[in-house]
Formats: sequence, structure tokens, C-alpha cells
Amino acid sequence: MHWASILIMAGLCGASLGQYNEEEDLAWLQYYMRQSRLSSYNYIPYYEDENPPYVYSYLPAPDAEAEPGPEPQQAPSWQCPQECDCPPNFSSAMYCDTRSLRYLPFVPSRMRYVYFQNNQITAMQEGAFDNATELEWLALHNNQISSERMGKRLFAKLQRLERLYMNNNNLTKVPSPLPHSLRELHLSYNQISKVPSDALEGLENLTALYLSHNFIFEMGASLKGLKSLILADLSYNHLRKVPDGLPVSLEQLYLEYNYINTIPDDYFKVSPKLLYVRMSHNSLTNQGLSTNTFNSSSILELDLSYNRLQKIPRVSTNLENLYLQGNQINEFSISSFCSVVDVMNYSRLQVLRLDGNEIKRNAVPPDAPLCLRRATIIEI
Repeated sequence: MHWASILIMAGLCGASLGQYNEEEDLAWLQYYMRQSRLSSYNYIPYYEDENPPYVYSYLPAPDAEAEPGPEPQQAPSWQCPQECDCPPNFSSAMYCDTRSLRYLPFVPSRMRYVYFQNNQITAMQEGAFDNATELEWLALHNNQISSERMGKRLFAKLQRLERLYMNNNNLTKVPSPLPHSLRELHLSYNQISKVPSDALEGLENLTALYLSHNFIFEMGASLKGLKSLILADLSYNHLRKVPDGLPVSLEQLYLEYNYINTIPDDYFKVSPKLLYVRMSHNSLTNQGLSTNTFNSSSILELDLSYNRLQKIPRVSTNLENLYLQGNQINEFSISSFCSVVDVMNYSRLQVLRLDGNEIKRNAVPPDAPLCLRRATIIEI
């Protein structure tokens, strides 16, 4: 199958459907074929045997946040643990990172920001943080901490803790109980296989949850009670079904690289603020989707690439970016984008990726430029 890139320029389709005839349709297609060679769009297609990652413009890569930094304060008069550094101009911060530590040093009570990342810590004893009840940021990522060697109520007294970094460890389960004050929880790159429904209970202030690159096969309804959750990253796991009950507050959902093959009816409509959905590299088929599964008016960007779809699913006219490359789609159906095609009704789609499917370039229907008048990129 020959691949082609079709570039559709916004604003060229202000006429009604009745103004198009076969000669004009052919001229339209040839024009965009010529223009497509000039396209500099930066979303480079890749396949399963290649390594380059996606290029998304709306969000940095999960778990790549800048290290949190405390605000300058007056230097304290008491000592700092000899294994660490406590800069005089940052009296509430203690830096113990990248020192080959195998244990947790004593944490003075004045500390609010503590950094233990990039060490060789394997265990955290009960009461390790009982003296440091003012902690707000705790960085423990890139260590060798196991769930079996953590105190059962290790974080119980940290009622002001907002951010907990424990990615890149040897955890087999979500630490519990966790402070209800948490706003960000980073647990990616561990060995967690199951998240019970009560594992995140009481975390009503949590806005970001990172659980990617684990071995999770079951989530249950663990997300349902997270009333403030904005971002949930569950990518690169072993999920065969979507989590039960999305939070109303959710805006970003990442489920790529799992084994999901079905999605319940109206699944996304319970989250009216949902903007970005990534479900690439799963096992989705049209038989596992209802007619309006993705027809949610809030979604602006939808990635369904590298699944097993044979038809373009119906989407909302508000959708702006749709990625369907690497499926088994063999037809270009305008009804997936516009239920009615005329001057007043059209899709707001700007980017459409259909390359790597079974669809042919001459399958583009004549009413495509009217329905997709705002599209700047269409790749077939």
C-alpha cells in the first residue's frame, strides 16, 4: 500500500457541498498532495520495532518534572546530619541525594523539603519521619526500597506532605496509609501488580498520580474517590480493562501500552473536564466499542494509534487532534466526524493521522474538505 500525506489548509472550504464536482475534487486532492511535501509537522510516525517517542505539545513527559526547590530562609543555628547538606540560605531543606546511602539519616524537625534520591536505601524503619512533621516534599526516588521493608505507618504523622517521590524503587504495592494532604504521588517504575480499591482512600487532595511502568493488571475503583485528580498516568502496565469509575475532575488520562480491548458505554462522559486521552498500543477493536464511546464533547486530543480498529470511531466535532495510525482501517467515513455535512456544520479537527492503515488515498470522499475545513494536517 502506498502512503501519502494530505495537507488540508483551513479556510479553503467555505462553499457548500453542492459546489464540488468530480473535476474539482480531483484538483483539490492533487493540490494537497503537492502541498503535503512542504509539511514540517513534527509528529514523526513510528512503529513497534522503532524507538523514537511520541511528540506531544501539551504536556511534558510523565515523571520528568523539575526537582522541587525550597524558598530561601534565614540560616538556623543547629546542626545538620553529617551525611547531608543543609545550605544556610535554605534552612528548611536537607540534601542527602547521590551519596551511596544505605539508610535514612535523622531528619531535624525544622525540615520541609528532604531529598534522598539516587542512593542505595533498601529499608525505611517505623518512625523514621515522626520528628519531621512539617515535611511538604519528600524525594525517595531511584533507590532500592521494597514494600516489605517499610514501616506500616511510616508516613502517618506527615499531615502536611504534598509531594511524595518513590518512583524507581522495588515497591510491590502502593504505600498505605498515605497522608490526606498529598497532591502528587509518584510511583512509576516499580513492581506494583495490583491497586486495591481502598489503596488510595482519603486522598481527596491528590491532583496527579503516576503509576506508569509497573505490572498492574487490576485497578478496580481505586480512582473513583480522588475528587481533585487531574492527571492519571497508568501507561506501560498489564491492564486488560479500564479502571472503574473515573473522577469527575479528571483532565488527562494515559493508558497507552496496556492490553485493553473494550471500553464501557459512556465511560468518558462521567468526566466532563477530560481533555486528553492516550490509548495507543492496546488491543481495541470496533467490536469492543459502542457507537459513541469517544463522542465526548470535552475531549480535545485522542490517541488510538496502534490498536486493531477497522473503522474510524465516531468522535465529537470539538475534537482537535486524532491519532489513528497503525490500525487496520480500510475506509474514510465522514460520518465519523460530521453527522450532518453543510456550511453550518463541520468538525474542528486540526490534525488527523491515518497512515499505516489499509485505507487508500483515493478513498477520501468529496465532502471531506467541507466537513474537515479546519484541518491543517491529514496523513494517509
